[in-house]
Amino acid sequence: MQSYRPAYHLSVPDNWKNDPQRPIFLNGEYLYYYLYNEDYLEGGHGTSWRLVTTTDHVAFSDQGVAIPKFSNDNGDCWSGSLVIDADNTAGYGDGAVIALVTQAPEGVQAQFLWYSTDDGRTFSPGPEAPVLPNPGVEAFRDPKVIWDAARSRWFMANAEGQRLGFYASADLHRWEEVGEFRREDIGLLECPDIFEMEASDGSRHWVLGTGANGKSRDLPATYAYWVGEFDGAAFTPDHDEPHWLDWGFDFYGAVTYASHTDDGDEDPTLRRAIGWANFWDYPHNTPSLVTDGYNGDDMIVREIRLAPDAHGGYQLLSTPASGLEDYTTATHALGDLTVSGHQDLDVAARAYELRCTLVWDPADPPANIGFELCRAPGGGRHVAAGLFFDGGFAYVNRRPTFSPGVGGESQTPIPGNSGEMDLRILVDHSSVECFFGDGAVVHSHRVFPLADDDGIRLFVHGGEATARGLTVRELAVP
Repeated sequence: MQSYRPAYHLSVPDNWKNDPQRPIFLNGEYLYYYLYNEDYLEGGHGTSWRLVTTTDHVAFSDQGVAIPKFSNDNGDCWSGSLVIDADNTAGYGDGAVIALVTQAPEGVQAQFLWYSTDDGRTFSPGPEAPVLPNPGVEAFRDPKVIWDAARSRWFMANAEGQRLGFYASADLHRWEEVGEFRREDIGLLECPDIFEMEASDGSRHWVLGTGANGKSRDLPATYAYWVGEFDGAAFTPDHDEPHWLDWGFDFYGAVTYASHTDDGDEDPTLRRAIGWANFWDYPHNTPSLVTDGYNGDDMIVREIRLAPDAHGGYQLLSTPASGLEDYTTATHALGDLTVSGHQDLDVAARAYELRCTLVWDPADPPANIGFELCRAPGGGRHVAAGLFFDGGFAYVNRRPTFSPGVGGESQTPIPGNSGEMDLRILVDHSSVECFFGDGAVVHSHRVFPLADDDGIRLFVHGGEATARGLTVRELAVP
């Protein structure tokens, strides 16, 4: 029977989900809220905040709605962020969970305060008036709040069209504008993010991220970020052009969040990221509405680390959540396969991770190396992922299968030509995510193969190459 509900990715129980809200760590678990519309299938509008919890970033336990939609006269709650107010700066008690949330009474976006005194399970509205009123602009939303330890105050980045407004506060109620970051060539800026990390060489750097749309420049519409310096009021990037956390078509509204040790301390070398597996060009184009009665998945949680790049700067490297290892249901160790032409793998699966190192002669590379995934029995339907040396790019091409929208193939320059490259591909019932090399390049896509489209083909066109250490691990969360 056809189903598009993923086997090991987070999906909403019913109806609709969209933007992730940055998870927080409390009492030994991570609290992850997302925007949820419980009467979407009936044509209802508006979003609540629904809560899930996790300890391994793969399996999530649903805790129900924490902020019901249309709870007060200020309208439904959109995106925002949460902090743990350990020192009672806002006046709701030591350790209260404070949410700064966008609401839009009479269509005017502003930031409002909500608070929880039951460890984030339910929230109550704070002041009726916004803590950050709209100064008279159309886009004024998605506040991201952090504790600025160097200055002992709260800091907020707020999405305001083609600028991010910067604000500071001592108590989460009264905010003063202290700076801004402008970018006018990557569309509307949404869902900002700011954090400090320790890189692999021991140096520390600030990262500013935002949801952006670079399609007019043949760039992604995912999570753009810059590495640089932050002085509490201004962010100065090391390089003008942004990096992108994902080059596919379906990694929007992404957030990153801190990693914690068992005793609650933050690990400065590791963060995690999660993104909505959809995009606003085609938010409703999913057959899961018919097959499963819902619309809303996330891409896999990633572990991200900061490392030097080849240009004298720094970049974020992504790997799938390490907890996936615990959800293996079958392992197919296929060894080293050397191919000229193609070879169909003796594996049929719909939810799995494929890993190998692609090896070729750098002096005489083939024209094209890769895999056909989600392959129909007759081969006509599939998703292709690999390295196209004749064009000089890595790619994921979803055109040959059922997929939303008009975007068919994402491309990035092939990272290096050393003659080998690690490849990790996650396939689930309605998604393909491809991690190239060290994880600086990732492509995430929604796809909708049929239930019998479960074949895998290795191909090498115009030469010879080897898939070394080829392993397919079938995955499922019980």
